Amino acid sequence: MPSKKALVRRPSPRLAEGLVTHIEREKVDTDLAVEQWEAYVEALQAHGWETVEVAPEDDCPDSVFVEDTVVMYKNVALITRPGATSRREETVGVEEAVARLGCSVNWIWEPGTLDGGDVLKIDDTIYVGRGGRTNAAGVQQLRAAFEPLGARIVAVPVSKVLHLKSAVTALPDGTVVGHIPKVDRPSLFPRFLSVPEESGAHVVLLGGEKLLMAASAPKSADLLADLGFEPVVVDISEFEKLEGCVTCLSVRLRDLYA
Repeated sequence: MPSKKALVRRPSPRLAEGLVTHIEREKVDTDLAVEQWEAYVEALQAHGWETVEVAPEDDCPDSVFVEDTVVMYKNVALITRPGATSRREETVGVEEAVARLGCSVNWIWEPGTLDGGDVLKIDDTIYVGRGGRTNAAGVQQLRAAFEPLGARIVAVPVSKVLHLKSAVTALPDGTVVGHIPKVDRPSLFPRFLSVPEESGAHVVLLGGEKLLMAASAPKSADLLADLGFEPVVVDISEFEKLEGCVTCLSVRLRDLYA
């Protein structure tokens, strides 16, 4: 049976100091962010996910964006080497967490850089965004780790947003969803659905036809509901001020061995 565990990490008290690359900095309400994070975790739990809280990194402002620290494929956890130097300490606690869950652990090594937000998995195809915080050596090392396990690695350009999954994610049937102005090459994806809002491109598959989505994308949620999906909406406004989205706040472990 597929596993339904999700790594999460409590926001740092220094969250408001988090990195901003492609948008103007706005004031972050840290107390509200904690409330929103707790509601996000509750939404996962309400839909059958067992959340595993990684030890907090209070001195790492971006540490709540736990997705960037590890990439999962089958039972292998590839510990990343984030492209932003200030984020490299975030991986230690995540490595400990996945090791406790029984994962086989691999690592990205210098000179490679790889952020988990640049990795989109659709069955055995793994799209890797190249151009921001993930470099060519990082792509090569990911390929070396996962191709022997049956994965097909496809590198795609990213220049308009922070990470690949800031531009596109995928629906349960494998269709890639994205907001056209933020996607470098929509034609690279065999099936592509345009959505009307940038944050409408961000979905977390909760199981069945349920999609975790941000409250900032009501038109996209309506579109997907019309297509037969079931949006589960959460407000993550404080994390969006730091280029975060619903995918960034957890790592879903679907293929752990029993």
